[in-house]
Amino acid sequence: MTRTVLVTGGTSGIGRAVAAAFAADGAEVFVTGRTPATVERTAEELGVHGVVCDAGDPRQVEALAARFDTLDVLVNAAGGLARAVPGAEPDLDALLAQWRENLAQNLLTAVLTTASVRDKFTGDGGAVVSIGSIGAERGGGSYGAAKAALAAWNASLSAELAPRGVTCNVVASGYVAGTNFFRDGLSEERERALVEETHVKRAGTVDDIARTVHFLASPGARHITGQTVHVNGGAFTTR
Repeated sequence: MTRTVLVTGGTSGIGRAVAAAFAADGAEVFVTGRTPATVERTAEELGVHGVVCDAGDPRQVEALAARFDTLDVLVNAAGGLARAVPGAEPDLDALLAQWRENLAQNLLTAVLTTASVRDKFTGDGGAVVSIGSIGAERGGGSYGAAKAALAAWNASLSAELAPRGVTCNVVASGYVAGTNFFRDGLSEERERALVEETHVKRAGTVDDIARTVHFLASPGARHITGQTVHVNGGAFTTR
């Protein structure tokens, strides 16, 4: 049976790689993004459905959910890094705006989208996978705090959706090359340091993350739920 998969933030980086992985598996994939031209181009290139949607806007999210009668997999990949507030003693209004933006992009997009489609999951085999970050485990400021909150929310979501046969997990990525996350603001020295702190001595790729997401939505992962799975080459280890 063909699965229906929704990937928010699916027009670039990790989200695009995730959408491509499910499309290659024969799923009917829907990707969202905020820029119409980018959504249209991605849909055409990947052979998927494109929907213009700001996942932080409740009305747009409601309209998105109304497109589906049923859903098998939701991947919350929408997110990003809010611009830093300059200065050692930033203006409090600017600081508040930065925190709100990081929480809106990296937590509330997932909360709103998941809430809007939770009744679309039917039968056993559903999966919600959200993209987290190594920043939640170290001094990640407002971005790291938002990703830490994402993991905490996921743990409670898992208990709520388990009776519906839906698993809920977070894939926390380390440094992944080939994305626009740093907006070209990553120096060569900083990049070398990020690679050096891994055990495998290489940057992650979007496919590393996409393959893990794909596995967590597969039959082989039906007893994995409520977890944060770290994919970072050993830069952060758990036990």
